[in-house]
Amino acid sequence: EQARLYTDPARAELDMIFQFEHVDLDSGPLGKWDVVPLTLPRLKESLGRWQEGLAEVGWNSLYLGNHDQPRSVSRFGSDDPVHRVRSAKALATVLHLHRGTPYVFQGDELGMTNAPFASADDFRDVESVNHYRAAVALGVPPEQVLAALRRKSRDNARTPMQWDASEHAGFTTGEPWLPVNPNHVEINAAAQLADPDSVLHHYRRLSDLRHTEPVVAHGSFRMLLREHEQVYAFVRELDGTALLVEANLSGTDGVRPDLSELPDHELWADAEPVLACSPTPGAPGTPLGAWDARVHLLRRDRSGQ
Repeated sequence: EQARLYTDPARAELDMIFQFEHVDLDSGPLGKWDVVPLTLPRLKESLGRWQEGLAEVGWNSLYLGNHDQPRSVSRFGSDDPVHRVRSAKALATVLHLHRGTPYVFQGDELGMTNAPFASADDFRDVESVNHYRAAVALGVPPEQVLAALRRKSRDNARTPMQWDASEHAGFTTGEPWLPVNPNHVEINAAAQLADPDSVLHHYRRLSDLRHTEPVVAHGSFRMLLREHEQVYAFVRELDGTALLVEANLSGTDGVRPDLSELPDHELWADAEPVLACSPTPGAPGTPLGAWDARVHLLRRDRSGQ
């Protein structure tokens, strides 16, 4: 209700808001460091509620990571070498095709991961350092405290930007405030610029889609399969153009989205594939691979056919 007031164009106050509900969904009753599993239905409920709440008046910001949050691919996706690239693309696809303005925190477009902090001495963030001292003083086992810091410390997002495979990842010729993530040898901007199938080029394709298809910026939003534990799906619509997004946000292969709740779902068999995380995305409603996502476009004439 407040967000609608703040961003109502008629009031000429703010153009958009940042809300922090979804980045607190993996916090337990004891607060940020009480890390609990994040289920996909809870994430859909939160993001979908803000989509619906600001649908007619107001404007959302779209983000998963920033300087105060851990790396999005490590938190919401999978940072293991098998699934990192695909999960980074899938998360980007889902987020960028919501209604609102997407924000890309430095390194998200490369699929940068959380850092391998070995001990409490590796952290610089005052919140993390103070929490470690206080928790250990209260008798919490140090390894338990470290496990939470490795998951959610702000320092994960503050390691130097990984420009190339050189020492300090091309970020500086001096000594950086935080060490460069050792995986910068494989994960860096120079390597991804040269790879047309990289996370970076997928982000570029998402940006192009937003600029070429008005439905992405201005279309309505309808969440599908709200209770599905693995599939994040929704449809955007504007002036006879519809965009269907299907994503399997899990490591399980062969997950089939049931699109029967989508009006005129049989028409989507002839939809145009416009973006995918894999070379063979499949038709709408067909099984999705692990951490796979696809986007289809359907244009109707004025009669709705």
